[in-house]
Amino acid sequence: MKNLLLKTRLLWLICLIVFSSCDSKTSNNEEGSTPLTKTDDPQLTYILPSPNTDGSVSVEKALSNRRSQRRYHNVEISAEQLSQILWAAYGVTKPITDRAFLRGGLRTAPSAGGLYPFEIYVLVGKVKNIESGVYKFISQEHKIVKTIDKDLREELCAAALNQDMIKEAPVVIVYSAIFSRMTDKYGDRGRERYVCADLGHSAQNIYLQAEALNLGTCSIGAFNDGRVSQVLQMPENEEPLYIMPLGNYIK
Repeated sequence: MKNLLLKTRLLWLICLIVFSSCDSKTSNNEEGSTPLTKTDDPQLTYILPSPNTDGSVSVEKALSNRRSQRRYHNVEISAEQLSQILWAAYGVTKPITDRAFLRGGLRTAPSAGGLYPFEIYVLVGKVKNIESGVYKFISQEHKIVKTIDKDLREELCAAALNQDMIKEAPVVIVYSAIFSRMTDKYGDRGRERYVCADLGHSAQNIYLQAEALNLGTCSIGAFNDGRVSQVLQMPENEEPLYIMPLGNYIK
């Protein structure tokens, strides 16, 4: 009888260990366990960590606490934090490959006609395991591709009326628009109305996601358009719209 009881307890213990292991693996997969991956072909590229789609901060809490932050600590942020911010801004949430104008699928921010007029630049100063420089966010593949091999936060600060938060924040996000993506379908109203609405949707996502990550940001529209374009070497069909520094802020 004692041997039977002992065997039964051992069997239960084995089952508990097996099921606990399975639950742990499932949980990790659900949260997204893709690590930061660096590649060098053809340009320096980082495949970003998978974003978390089920955070611990409610939308209501983020809305209540959200404020523009203008002073930042001189400390790095993580690749995971940057990944989450970029996903919130313009990440693909429903891949669609049979409609080219979507360029990958539906995203975290709504867009008039699903035309998604923006390009997003990332000025990396201090992000753990990511080299400094200027990158473009490629939302279809959730990656950043280096476009300029230099930390240009100070130059961008000068182009934006010397607002110090731009050079002090460890990361700066810059929105540009390719207006023809909207105007080809909607004419002047696309430029004057719909692109502006799209920008508000996406930038607010950054504000709320930053708050949920205990980071800060601030939307900046005061800058010399031509100088910003020159600093970031934007193509002629792009126009800068918004600058958003990002980092751990001074409370």
